[in-house]
Amino acid sequence: MSPLTFRAATSADIPALITLVTSAYRGESSRAGWTSEADLLDGARIDAPGLQADLDTPRSTILIAERDGQLVACVHVADVEGKGYFGMFSVDPTQQGGGIGKSVMEAAEAHVVREWGVPVMQMTVIDVRDELIAFYERRGYARTGIKKPFPYGDERFGTPRRDDLRFEVLEKPLPGTAA
Repeated sequence: MSPLTFRAATSADIPALITLVTSAYRGESSRAGWTSEADLLDGARIDAPGLQADLDTPRSTILIAERDGQLVACVHVADVEGKGYFGMFSVDPTQQGGGIGKSVMEAAEAHVVREWGVPVMQMTVIDVRDELIAFYERRGYARTGIKKPFPYGDERFGTPRRDDLRFEVLEKPLPGTAA
């Protein structure tokens, strides 16, 4: 199997990113992997204007992982008030469980240290996603106890299928920085 290659996304990648992220989180195709939010949320996970805004924001990068020229994973990283932000983490559901996610996480962490020198990476995870939180904890992320409300009524985040959703902040100190 050929190695993964990483690059920064461009505007030309937006349609493929929408397809990948949607397949990883929403609808029936997402059920092929274990990261699906289909039981929690309906509707769009991302849209073209939101992706373009991420691409246009200073100190913000959407990293793309490719194998043999094919998009297999992505992640959005940014410097948010001196801390790394990790989001929109998506692996093709048919290729989950083979180490791609771990490689993408490592590349994302290395990117924020190399490019912005941030001491920690943070992410928000829907707090009822115990299996996903456990995945991140095995990779060095810790629950901070900080909870944030789910943006009910904001269709950019999808249409909730239940009324008890909220986000929890996870955090990981990054090697090579003075945390």
